[in-house]
Amino acid sequence: MAETDLKTVQDLTSVVQTLLQQMLDKFQTMSNQIIGRIDDMGSCIDDLERNSAHLMTQAGMEKLEGANKIPATQKS
Repeated sequence: MAETDLKTVQDLTSVVQTLLQQMLDKFQTMSNQIIGRIDDMGSCIDDLERNSAHLMTQAGMEKLEGANKIPATQKS
């Protein structure tokens, strides 16, 4: 009976180790996906900032000066 108990404990230990490894693998995969998405969002934000700066330049608003936010092209 002691051998059966030892075998059961070993089997249970093996199952728990397998489950923990699977969970670790899934968490690592999710973590990598989240980091990838954050990097993608950062790139999109950088593109958006460049595009809006370009549009502001085209509109003549690239440099707003003073408290009244007067475009540099209209400054006297």
